[in-house]
Amino acid sequence: MSREREPFVNLFLYYLFKYSVLAPMFKTYFRGRIYGAEKVPQAGALVIVSNHASYFDPPILSSCVQRPVAYMAKEELFDVPILKQGIRLYGAYPVKRSAADRSAIRAAVDALNEGWAAGIFLQGHRTPDARITNPKFGGAMIAAKAKAPLLPVSLWGTERILQKGYSVPQPVPVTVRIGELIDPPSSTKREALQATTEKCAAAVNAMHNLGR
Repeated sequence: MSREREPFVNLFLYYLFKYSVLAPMFKTYFRGRIYGAEKVPQAGALVIVSNHASYFDPPILSSCVQRPVAYMAKEELFDVPILKQGIRLYGAYPVKRSAADRSAIRAAVDALNEGWAAGIFLQGHRTPDARITNPKFGGAMIAAKAKAPLLPVSLWGTERILQKGYSVPQPVPVTVRIGELIDPPSSTKREALQATTEKCAAAVNAMHNLGR
């Protein structure tokens, strides 16, 4: 049976970290702005799809959508004592590099069934301009299997946080825009996955074009 919310301990740690570290840093250091936060369902399965340009994107996105977000992490991190317990508490799930697509989809669906929101970066990796040019079908596939809606989110400005020649994150302005929910694909056939993926990518890029 699927859960509506994350386990209590994970939810507690999320709010503890958010209000002690993430929210103050986002609002003051990055002069953060959030548009559309009221569009985020606060319970039930949800696949959040976004652009990706910085290592800071996962915590910023999780903080702005006001609920914990589970992301994939390379399997080797779960072999490190203490670290593995910590990242599990914050929603990370292990993915084998040799079979990333299959294991990531299975783990993400499991996380959704446990009440988490699953975070997917549409491009599959960081891009220097934060735009999505070659979106992958993973997010749509997960949404189709879990019958979960997709939520497009744009992260603007994060590509400038870590700059060459600087040893500390730069206090650049960051804007997060949250779009309208998108229905999951009607099937796992390529045509349906591609149509939904393109719709998600177009929504994220359109919000990103709005800038600050």
